[in-house]
Amino acid sequence: MPKAYVFTRFGGPETGALVDQDRPSPAPGQLLVAVRAAGVNPVDYKQRNGYARPGQTARELPAVFGNEAAGVVEEVGEGVTGFTVGDAVFGNPVGGGYAEYTQLPVAMTAHKPDSVSFTDAAALPVAGATAYDGIRQLDLPAGSTLLITGAGGGVGVAATQIARAFGVKVIGTASAGKKDFVESLGAVHVLSGPDFVAGVRAAAPDGVDAVYDLIGGEVLEAAAELLTDRSKLITAGGKDIVGRLGGAPVTRARNAAILDEVARLVADGKLNPLVTQTFPLSRAGEALRLVEDGHARGKIVIEIGG
Repeated sequence: MPKAYVFTRFGGPETGALVDQDRPSPAPGQLLVAVRAAGVNPVDYKQRNGYARPGQTARELPAVFGNEAAGVVEEVGEGVTGFTVGDAVFGNPVGGGYAEYTQLPVAMTAHKPDSVSFTDAAALPVAGATAYDGIRQLDLPAGSTLLITGAGGGVGVAATQIARAFGVKVIGTASAGKKDFVESLGAVHVLSGPDFVAGVRAAAPDGVDAVYDLIGGEVLEAAAELLTDRSKLITAGGKDIVGRLGGAPVTRARNAAILDEVARLVADGKLNPLVTQTFPLSRAGEALRLVEDGHARGKIVIEIGG
């Protein structure tokens, strides 16, 4: 039987298990996809802890981990157009991506360019698309200076490269161990920690024009003080407090058109998802723990089948 990595109850890493799972069938408007790769993101373990997006309920248990996947279409659901069996695709699965088979809704699925690997494509629907949505939301002119907090993680890596592709200067906060990594993306590295604001002011004496926060909490509050125009403060990590600071959460488009745009940046050589480690499905728990512990640099992907 096909295998999937699931959480059997809400809680910590001990709730994860590799199980046999019936092969799903696509509902109307969905594709059944044989998964070749699945991206690993912080939202995955947050959902295991009971997190649900506004307007949604927590996942039904047992629930398959994962929110982004790439693979090959095995079956096309009723009413689907534009996709056929055998197409290489990527997108946001409705039932989890850490599995040999998953269902992708066509509204959030795009064709994978031939020049983009399944592994790279699986890193785009959450991290790459979130980065793209945020940079577009800020709409900074070329020559502007953008601060990205948490520049060494999956979203930060993509946001830095996309901003640089649009001619924006980037200052990125990250740990000392990620300094060379962040600088290789074309950003000015500032050491994360309690004194990061002083580091940013030293790196940008004329100030920063915008902040893209990926950390939240005290980091977001401190970063907000660097701006005179709080409309240029956005966050993917502190949605609960950004409103009172005068900023806004990243507005997610969550559609196939954005996935096409991000994939085009990869195909054109303007965006490298920088998948730094891959794991087989049998070690999915290890991959997730690496992200949960905050030790990952770049993007972690689970490779499946193929």
